[in-house]
Amino acid sequence: MNNPEFIIFTGPMFGSKTTRMLAAIDRYRYQNKNFLAFKPKMDERYSSSFISTHSGGKIPANCVETGDDVLQALWKHAGPIDIIAVDEAFMIPNIAKALIKLFQDGYTIITSSIQLSASNKIFEEIRDMMPWATKIEVCPAVCPICGADAYYTHRKVKDIEEIAVGGSELYEPRCWKHQT
Repeated sequence: MNNPEFIIFTGPMFGSKTTRMLAAIDRYRYQNKNFLAFKPKMDERYSSSFISTHSGGKIPANCVETGDDVLQALWKHAGPIDIIAVDEAFMIPNIAKALIKLFQDGYTIITSSIQLSASNKIFEEIRDMMPWATKIEVCPAVCPICGADAYYTHRKVKDIEEIAVGGSELYEPRCWKHQT
């Protein structure tokens, strides 16, 4: 590709980040671009072999544990690839380094991820990617308490790991006023 992009869809849980990422991939498909998609191996909420949205959208994906796994899968892949898509990037150690390298090599990168944990800690992988982004779209959800735009993720359950895979049983989006 002559002019690669680095697109990040970020925001809280239930902000439609993955839905937006799949729409971007769909647009590239109409441009006859080839993509390779990845998701963290630990995320088996809807499928172990597809990136899936809460509303049922899905695309096939390679499950990876680290950023190096992304590089190895790409090198082993037969055929041309223009787009690298990564869902839930915050769950993949060293993903920032791998995606920045691929962007510098001319690939378009599309990723979706929360940028803050439910305890408001910055996920370093996402922070490290942001300076390279050509587009960052913050995707708010809706606060279930007041209906305002929600930019934060609230953990509904105590005593779980900082990164715990789950859905509405563990997390909900919250606005500024109701984030704690």
